[in-house]
Amino acid sequence: MKTKILIALTILGICSCQNKDKTESKNIIKTIVQDTLSKTVAGTADISNAPAKEDKAVELIQKQLNVLLMKDLPAITKEDRFFYYEAFDLNNDKKDEYFVGFSNPYFCGSGGCSGYILNNDGSLINSFTVTDFPIIVTTSSTDKFYDLIFESGGKFYLLKMENGKYPFNPSVQEKWQGDVPKESTKVLDIDGKKLEKYSF
Repeated sequence: MKTKILIALTILGICSCQNKDKTESKNIIKTIVQDTLSKTVAGTADISNAPAKEDKAVELIQKQLNVLLMKDLPAITKEDRFFYYEAFDLNNDKKDEYFVGFSNPYFCGSGGCSGYILNNDGSLINSFTVTDFPIIVTTSSTDKFYDLIFESGGKFYLLKMENGKYPFNPSVQEKWQGDVPKESTKVLDIDGKKLEKYSF
């Protein structure tokens, strides 16, 4: 009789240990899932091993930069070969144009940084220099393209489309008087929006 009781207690002990292991295993999995979800929602999840998103605009810009900067490429270090971009429909044709900016020593100096505005097909609308980001897109337009406000040297300048191009150097354009209109849109807000960085 004692033997049967001992066997029964042993079996119960083994079963309870196995159940405990299953419960702990479930709890660990539940904790990992909750941790991952909370980090994803908070934007702190490590996605460094995630596959890069396919972005036709990025590929288009990369190709165009390699053409526009062909003569510069040998002098640009690997660390400086990156850009930021933001899409915006400047002429209400239902196709985005691309603002392309840089924030590294090769493209930036004491006066500001350089960049480009590209058409939806990647062709160049124009380049610009001595610019501090972001660029402001106003609600007024000239030649069917929105007017832009560029900051350069701590001052704001109004740039209007003329003969299919915006002015190259904002600092020699008409100064913007007053506050930036509230209904305007900021593009290439590199510091404020934490835009993604792409290599070329």
